[in-house]
Amino acid sequence: MAKQKEKQKLIANNKKAYHDYFIEENYEAGIALHGTEVKSMRQGKCSIKESFIRIENGEVYVYGMHVSPYEKGNIFNKDPLRVKKLLLHRYEINKLSGKVAEKGLTLVPLQVYFKEGKVKVEIGLARGKKLYDKRQDIAKKDQRREAEKDFKVKNL
Repeated sequence: MAKQKEKQKLIANNKKAYHDYFIEENYEAGIALHGTEVKSMRQGKCSIKESFIRIENGEVYVYGMHVSPYEKGNIFNKDPLRVKKLLLHRYEINKLSGKVAEKGLTLVPLQVYFKEGKVKVEIGLARGKKLYDKRQDIAKKDQRREAEKDFKVKNL
């Protein structure tokens, strides 16, 4: 039987992470949510700009992930900034905790999306950029933009 194409609906993207870090490896994790949080995410009300991930007591948690309260949720709504547990296999957690123990590596959430009806978080194992690295990236983007602009003008 042919493998069905995976449908992914993006909820939140962390562009700041790509600007501030070199992403070395990506992992996909599930996330433990309550019902009204999932409903709010279906409406696209989630932000991971200021969030970060920690490994504590063999479990992975995401801090600072803002899920807006569901309008029709009344008493069932949870705190928008509550700490949420990420769901990974034990061997993945052990591998990540070993790599995070290295100097300069951290875990950052890159994307939150729906995959086959379930909310997933893409985690990046990241190394921080220095100021000169960021300047180089900005210069490369400017050069690429200029080249595309010249190419567009020539082909008109």
